[in-house]
Amino acid sequence: MFKFFANVFGYVLNFIYGIVNNYGVAIILFTILLKLMMLPISIKQQKTMKKSAKIQGQVKEIQEKYKNDPTRMNQEVMDLYKKENMSPFSGCLSSILQIILVISMFYLVSSPLTYMKHVDSELINQYSQELQEAEGNTNYKEIGIIRMKAGEDERVNINMNFLGLNLSAVPTQNYTDWTVFIIPVLYVITSFISTRITANMNKSKKKQEKATTTEDTKDLVKKEEDTIDMMEEMNKNMMIMMPLMTVSIALIAPLGLALYWLINNIFMLGERVIINKVCKAEEE
Repeated sequence: MFKFFANVFGYVLNFIYGIVNNYGVAIILFTILLKLMMLPISIKQQKTMKKSAKIQGQVKEIQEKYKNDPTRMNQEVMDLYKKENMSPFSGCLSSILQIILVISMFYLVSSPLTYMKHVDSELINQYSQELQEAEGNTNYKEIGIIRMKAGEDERVNINMNFLGLNLSAVPTQNYTDWTVFIIPVLYVITSFISTRITANMNKSKKKQEKATTTEDTKDLVKKEEDTIDMMEEMNKNMMIMMPLMTVSIALIAPLGLALYWLINNIFMLGERVIINKVCKAEEE
């Protein structure tokens, strides 16, 4: 499945590269295009998460009411989800999509000749043997082929120079060159900013809910707040773990992957602001 998506993404990336003739610029434009395509899904996912948080108070009431009757409790919870036209597993969509994108992009930037340029496998194998004879075993053979055959064979030529950075470089293999850490560090910074913005948005929403709380809805709102706090804690942990995981991968992968994640982070900040305004306007 991941190779399938890597192949599809590769066709799009190669088309853009054919226009701009720069790997870094192509990745940036590809990321923007992908974010625009994913925006309706992201908006729907955000709405689902907010709706799910709101009905969790009712779920707790059902669980307390039928705690001695698990069968009835499960049926009542399922009926509630049906009534609200929701699925208990709807919150998993975002995580699944993130995993697909992360792994598919890793395949793509690790083997750009296969998934982007769609070079014949026999030619790749031939050049791989030459590379092994010249340099021994390498982790990213296709990246090595691009470097070895630069200017010699147009079929395997990709312009990896981006603002003076070599996007084929792997940080752990070039640790003496400090420039290979620029993009990963910028990615960590934007991840931190994204986490802070999301936390501030959640705090602002909770203040607005408290301001509109009445005595009749106080208990229900309290239960919703407890559930939201729990979800926020889970999201917070996820926001910490995801950057750590992706940075770990970025340090052992070509810089093209880190650039994709960096640009994705930057546009995600704008996406969250847009989604928050859309959801807020609909609530009002």
